[in-house]
Amino acid sequence: MASLNVGNLGEYLREQRRNAQLSLRQLADAAGVSNPYLSQIERGLRKPSAEVLQQVAKALRISAETLYVRAGILDAERDLNEVETRAVILADPTLDERQKQVLLQIYESFRKENGFWSGEERTGDTDTVGAEDHDPGRDTGDSETDDSETDDSETDPRRTAG
Repeated sequence: MASLNVGNLGEYLREQRRNAQLSLRQLADAAGVSNPYLSQIERGLRKPSAEVLQQVAKALRISAETLYVRAGILDAERDLNEVETRAVILADPTLDERQKQVLLQIYESFRKENGFWSGEERTGDTDTVGAEDHDPGRDTGDSETDDSETDDSETDPRRTAG
């Protein structure tokens, strides 16, 4: 058999393409890859690069991480639940793009609050409110958190938030 053990990826891509009601040619055009190459990927005859998978994921409006896991680029054990949850949210046809993004932001904020970080969000996204922002009694020892206001509690131990 000529398959490169990417049949699971190919089957998944075919399913996603059909769910998006795209022909093979339409998806190939949208992803910027050749029609024969995409056909070979779907049949499990070719293993695409991460870049090609990212282009296909963007064209299908699905998570590139899901494709990376299915292609064996990412370890399947690495936060597979997160990848699947994101994929389900992004694939839901009843939500518009704004709703999907808001739902993903809420999901990510809960993950951060519980001590889990997404691979996509580790690069410095600090706008999401974490658990440390909700516990005014917790002393983090970080006195430089907010330079915009003078906080007398730093110099007077009797004055605390409450």
